[in-house]
Amino acid sequence: MKKTVVPESWAIALSETIMKRNPGTPQDRLAHWGYVMGYTLNGLEMVALSTGEQRYWDFIQKVIDRFIDEKGNFTTGVRLESLDNVIPGNIVVGLYERTGDERYRTAAGIIRRAFDSFPRNRDGGFWHNLKLTGEMWIDGVFMGAMPLLRYAKSIGDAAHCFDEVVKQITVFAGHCLKGNSGLYYHAWAEQPELPLVNGKHWADPETGLSREVWSEGLGWYALILAETLAVLPKNHPRRSEVLDIYLRLAAGLRYTQDRVSGCWFQVVDKGSNPDNWTDNSGSAMFTYSIQKGIEMGLLDSREFALVVKRGYAGIVANAQINNAGLLDIYSACQGLGVQANYSDYINFPKSVNANEAVAGFLWATALIEKPGSK
Repeated sequence: MKKTVVPESWAIALSETIMKRNPGTPQDRLAHWGYVMGYTLNGLEMVALSTGEQRYWDFIQKVIDRFIDEKGNFTTGVRLESLDNVIPGNIVVGLYERTGDERYRTAAGIIRRAFDSFPRNRDGGFWHNLKLTGEMWIDGVFMGAMPLLRYAKSIGDAAHCFDEVVKQITVFAGHCLKGNSGLYYHAWAEQPELPLVNGKHWADPETGLSREVWSEGLGWYALILAETLAVLPKNHPRRSEVLDIYLRLAAGLRYTQDRVSGCWFQVVDKGSNPDNWTDNSGSAMFTYSIQKGIEMGLLDSREFALVVKRGYAGIVANAQINNAGLLDIYSACQGLGVQANYSDYINFPKSVNANEAVAGFLWATALIEKPGSK
């Protein structure tokens, strides 16, 4: 891909692009309450914090205020029946931190209480949503844990929220670890005979596991491990378990990174397959998670700094300023759920500016390009 323009900051270029592409119409990608909005605004918040630009905060607040009334109750369109729909709670707490406005505290409390009645499997793992009986997806561990971590840090109920986050991380790990690779399958079903995708059963009838290690899904798990370790108290009795999961995953990612592109493959551990391809969305998440681990002193920079350098180079190689001056992100899929087999993962249609890839790219570049980062 030929680039004619290289911005001084990819994170700022993408932030400007996001605001221009989401001017406040019903057709905006950020016009609907859910994970796309929450995940993207979390990245934009990072840019706001590093640059000090108030207009980024104004944009974030404008998007969120469409969904919260003057008393802090949610307006039409906010439904909390899926873990995909609770992650915006993270940025709601962020607005409370910044403004002190009680509306945001009230709204964050509604999301916090939604977890109290959310359906679980016998071991306490959350279903991905109310309709997916017994299904625990790697995506949902990230979506659900993000608002709980922020709520614990800035509002309260910390002991319960931290314990819940650790439970979801470790329950998932207990089911979905692939051998001794440090990598994790996409999902697990308590009742393997139930889950269907495109008329196919995706769960192994004996283990309940999905069939492959999917880049983007594993990326969300890599993110939540790093984000949890950033705020989980040092004396939490299960912190060492989360740290062990993170360190083993980081080692697995270091091993599976493509040395040519710097990215990771759509099916992470099958990069030798000629039909596999590198996914910019998961690659951005892995790059973020490893960089954050280095900054927290959890990963040895002598081993992992080159991983980050390659990863950053790889993801920006899949970005291009178009003729309109807007940033486009390539080599990713949009809206990919659990698939039945390897072929379905790698043949899922790619999209330019896939929502998840845009947000992941913003997270990675915002962290790596922030002042003081190496």
